Amino acid sequence: MNSIVNYTLCLFTCLSITCASSQATDRGQIKQFLDVDYLEPAIRTDTLRRLNLFIPQKQEQPPLFIWIGGGAWSYGNKDEETDFALKLAEKGIAVASLGHRLSPAIWRDPKLNSGVQHPEHAKDVTSAIAWLCENSKDYGFDSENTFIGGYSSGAHLAALVSLDAKYLESKGLSPKLIKGIIPISGTYDIVDYRNIFLNGDRPELAVQHVEAVFGPDYENWMDGSPVNYLQHLSSPIFLICDNSLYNYTKLFEDRIRKTEFRKVTVLYAYGLSHGELWRNLSHSEQSIYREAIIGFIQGLSDSTKSD
Repeated sequence: MNSIVNYTLCLFTCLSITCASSQATDRGQIKQFLDVDYLEPAIRTDTLRRLNLFIPQKQEQPPLFIWIGGGAWSYGNKDEETDFALKLAEKGIAVASLGHRLSPAIWRDPKLNSGVQHPEHAKDVTSAIAWLCENSKDYGFDSENTFIGGYSSGAHLAALVSLDAKYLESKGLSPKLIKGIIPISGTYDIVDYRNIFLNGDRPELAVQHVEAVFGPDYENWMDGSPVNYLQHLSSPIFLICDNSLYNYTKLFEDRIRKTEFRKVTVLYAYGLSHGELWRNLSHSEQSIYREAIIGFIQGLSDSTKSD
């Protein structure tokens, strides 16, 4: 249990997020659009609610993979996901790396004492999805072949906005928009997640971490738990998990097994810790896990286009 707690919190080092304007750059056959605002000008209040777009130029209308990086909902940085995004774009997949508002994290740094709580992170992700759908023609990707995934806290958000229909429907979008879901090394039952800390060697984190993100109320924990919306699961889902966070993904897998839904693929990286799997996906020249993601997206995208 203690190893789960330690690896859950040891996600990534936060980098400072600069207030840069949107810019387009080319890297070979990949066009990059960085720090793109996904909110209407009237409600832009920070530099967190932006995204980076990576569009392969050698393929017309590539599928779109919406990607949410990790950071315990509290110190994520979309720019840290650039290497991973570029590697997928090199394979013909457009990638949108999303930023979102963050929660307090005084357990990590006393200065991180302010921020938002659930459901604001999920609302930001939903706003970004809506912006991407509205602007797909301008950037040249296929919004009819949209996939979503994330790492750690990003995996939770990817699963939540895909399964709890209220998020996409609030923007006039159908959950059927999402052709495939790829949550990696996340937690999907917030009540269970809080209990792990409460009964571990650092019980204060049940408040300083989990309640700082999801609030003190049981109803909010239930509302923020993707396991409570499995009746809405209709898109193929590809669960990937490192060795350290195995129990969280196994719980999610077991809950899915209790339903009649069977379009599920599960891949466990037994030999890699939480940080090691992220580094493998992002930086390794050869990664069987990254290739599996690419194959999942391309296979479903090809089947959709042939229908």
